[in-house]
Amino acid sequence: MIQNLHTHTTFCDGKNTPEEMVQAAISLGMDSLGFSGHAPMEPPGNWTMTDVAAYRREVLRLREKYAGRLEIFLGLEQDIDSPPQPDPWDYVIGSVHQVWKDGQALPVDDSQEVFLHNVETFYGGDCYAFAGDYYRRVGEVAERTGCQIVGHFDLMTKFNEGDRLFDIAHPRYMAAALEALDRLASQGVILEINTGAISRGYRTAPYPAPPLLRAMGERNIPICITSDCHSAQDLLCAFPQAAELARCCGYREQMQLTAEGFHPVELV
Repeated sequence: MIQNLHTHTTFCDGKNTPEEMVQAAISLGMDSLGFSGHAPMEPPGNWTMTDVAAYRREVLRLREKYAGRLEIFLGLEQDIDSPPQPDPWDYVIGSVHQVWKDGQALPVDDSQEVFLHNVETFYGGDCYAFAGDYYRRVGEVAERTGCQIVGHFDLMTKFNEGDRLFDIAHPRYMAAALEALDRLASQGVILEINTGAISRGYRTAPYPAPPLLRAMGERNIPICITSDCHSAQDLLCAFPQAAELARCCGYREQMQLTAEGFHPVELV
C-alpha cells in the first residue's frame, strides 16, 4: 500500500491544488492520500490556512469524486500554537514550528539566517539552550494537539546538514531530544520519517537523524513515512531512502492509515 499523509496544497503553502495532488497520486499508482493543511496559528503566518471550512469541503468533495480510484483522508497539521479545530478529522499531525522567548515567537525553520539571528539575539549564541526550549515544546505537542502523528521531530536541524551549525551528538542536545522522546513514548503516538527537507534542497537525509530514530525504536515508538509534500512532483520523494534508513535503525514495520484506523504494515 503506497500512502502519503503529510500533504500541503494551495489552501496553505503548497504549490498545487488538492485535485492536482489527487491526480498526481493516481498517476503514481498510490493507494491513498492524506491531506494535512496547516491550521491557523498564533501569531498568524503566511503559510497557514485562512479558510479551513473551504479546505474541508474540497477534500470531502474529492473523496466522493475519486472513490474507488484513490482513498482520500482528511487530515490537519495542528501546530502547538494553533487554536483548537473542533471539526472531526481522520487524523492530526502535531508539530512545532516555533519557540517563545522573551515574549517573541522564534521560528525554527524559516531560514538559516533567521535561525542564527534568533540564537544569537535571544540565547547568546547557545544553540543547545535553543534546543532545550524547542524539545520541551515537542515533548508537549501530543498532549496539546491530540495528534496521532508527530511531525518532523528534529525540525530545528533543517539547516544543519553536516552539523554545520551545531553538533547533534552534543550531550545537551541529545538529552533534550531524548527527554521529548520519553514523554512522547507515553502518549501512544506515531513519529514520521519526513523527507520534506530533501525535496526542498536543505538536507540529503530525512528527519529524524539516525541516533534519534534508533532511540525511537528502543522506546517502541511506531513510525510512518511521509514526504511533507508541497508540490505534486514530491508526493513520494525519497520514500525508498526513508524505508532503508528505518530498516538500518531497526524498524521492520511502519503504520498506515485505513478506514478502520492505523495498522502496522511491513516496510518495503
